[in-house]
Amino acid sequence: MSQLLPDAIEQYLAGLNRRADPVLETVAREGHAMGLPIVHTDTGALLHLLALTMGARRILEIGTANGYSGICLARALPPDGLFVSIEVEASRAALARANFKRAGLEERANVMVGDAARLVAKVSGPFDLIFQDSDKAVYEPMLDRLVELLRPSGVLVTDNALWNGEVVPGYVERPEHDEASTRAIAAYNRRLAADARLQTVFLPVGDGVAISIKSG
Repeated sequence: MSQLLPDAIEQYLAGLNRRADPVLETVAREGHAMGLPIVHTDTGALLHLLALTMGARRILEIGTANGYSGICLARALPPDGLFVSIEVEASRAALARANFKRAGLEERANVMVGDAARLVAKVSGPFDLIFQDSDKAVYEPMLDRLVELLRPSGVLVTDNALWNGEVVPGYVERPEHDEASTRAIAAYNRRLAADARLQTVFLPVGDGVAISIKSG
């Protein structure tokens, strides 16, 4: 249950955004059963549309989980495109690789295992689109490097910008997340909004999505 939209509205929109897709449906079902933090259906649809619309050829993802969002993104790439995802847990990375293969994306989807804060320093850009969905505590510390890795007019998409509504003081009566992560996201949102290098819009899609375009 979301704190952002009434259940009926959320289910209606998810139904419109969800096309028959056996692979994504299976990956989502498995992810939910394992308690993995995969993106909402609407967020996955938005990621795919953004990558497709901008003609992305190189995409970086921070936080792979079981590969659900990665499939949405990598499917938008041309056959010679490159998708790189960074996952801290080896077991999740292995699961994602298997799901990329299931989706027929193993030739263009790659998973790096390790601490994203360190690995992004070794990744070579530029990227057309970067999706940030990692540990919330590193959102803000990682921002400068991610902006460096974006090409001019490239897009940074950040998930969980609303954190189930908990970034709004007093809105959620019984918060589910720890205060530290909530403070981290709230601080990151403020920085995004004020960052002169980026033009950012915050959307109430899924758990809240921030879309930032790097100044050209």
